Amino acid sequence: MRVPIVLLWWLAAPAALAQTPGDPAMAACLPGLVARAREQGVTPSLAEAQLSGLAADPEVLAATGKQAEFERPVWAYLDSAVSEEAVTDGRAKLATEASLPAIEAATGVDRHVLAAIWGIESGYGSVLDDPRKVRPVLRSLATLACAGGPRVATWTEELVAALRILDLGRTTPERLTGSWAGAMGHTQFMPTTTLRHALDFDGDGRADIWTSAPDALASTAQYLRTLGWRPGEGWGGEVSLPAGFDYRLADETTARTLAEWRGFGVTPAGRAIGADTDTARLVLPAGARGPAFLLRPNFQALLGYNTAFSYALAVAHLSDRLRGEPGFVQAWPRGDRPLGAEERREIQAALAAKGQPVGEVDGRIGPRSRAAIRAWQAAAGLVPDGYADAALLDRLRGGH
Repeated sequence: MRVPIVLLWWLAAPAALAQTPGDPAMAACLPGLVARAREQGVTPSLAEAQLSGLAADPEVLAATGKQAEFERPVWAYLDSAVSEEAVTDGRAKLATEASLPAIEAATGVDRHVLAAIWGIESGYGSVLDDPRKVRPVLRSLATLACAGGPRVATWTEELVAALRILDLGRTTPERLTGSWAGAMGHTQFMPTTTLRHALDFDGDGRADIWTSAPDALASTAQYLRTLGWRPGEGWGGEVSLPAGFDYRLADETTARTLAEWRGFGVTPAGRAIGADTDTARLVLPAGARGPAFLLRPNFQALLGYNTAFSYALAVAHLSDRLRGEPGFVQAWPRGDRPLGAEERREIQAALAAKGQPVGEVDGRIGPRSRAAIRAWQAAAGLVPDGYADAALLDRLRGGH
């Protein structure tokens, strides 16, 4: 099985796993991490033994700004995540992994969604035993915790949680492997999530997200329930918009009933999305020239699993394909030039200078930035679809 291109957090570089001699900054940081672990109840000798002598992994630091679900156009991410091979392999897993129907029955979480997460996160488990693809979690998290920056507390908390997993005997140091960010197992649980939500579903007496697909998938289902997953409901679906549609309605935050959306001329592009009284939000991830989606509350649960819209849409769409549904009806604007992070920051800064609140100028176009774009577009007499593209950047540069 070919590993989907979307799995860019697996850094295939065996040399990076070797210890790097002479790392004074890391050496100075590690005793504080050992002390923090001890304060949190980790056995001092275990923390000392596992952290002593670790050297920073330079490729982990390089990966922090290269998360595909945040950096690539949504259609490019979907091409990788929802390839025909991913669909074929996923359908095969649905036919052979006996735990999936049982987990759906026990938790109410759609087996197709669980399979989609499994496929996107680890290629249905295909990368987990490949030493070229995985790396020691403790080294990755120690590297991030010692690097400084706004997320030091988060990385430290995850490092301590990973040590606690070892201290509790839930896995071995050799098996404690994962992504550059410390995400582990078939469905990429962070250590804190593992401690809170990992389940023993196969009945062998331990919750093993690394070698037991049933445990990992059941743990994922339980986690989705805590994130608000509603049994028996879908995630939403693609819709068609009428000519002359008021794109200000696509503010991605206002929930309306499906009957109200139908009153605005919004109709499903394929299967039914829900009952008239069900609510949904309208989102245009690529503006007026791309597909439009009505998103039900279960989509928000997927965003809780991973906050990137591209990721959540990939899981949703792959789940549909796995159950035999077709691709999207409306084409993506593939001819658009993707904007770089600096260009996206330029858009945010220009809008802020014009009095439009964009939130943090961080190069990530989120809901607040898109709301600012819509407001500016409406004032400028443009289609207010909130889409950040090269044409928008050019107009902002031109002072329009």
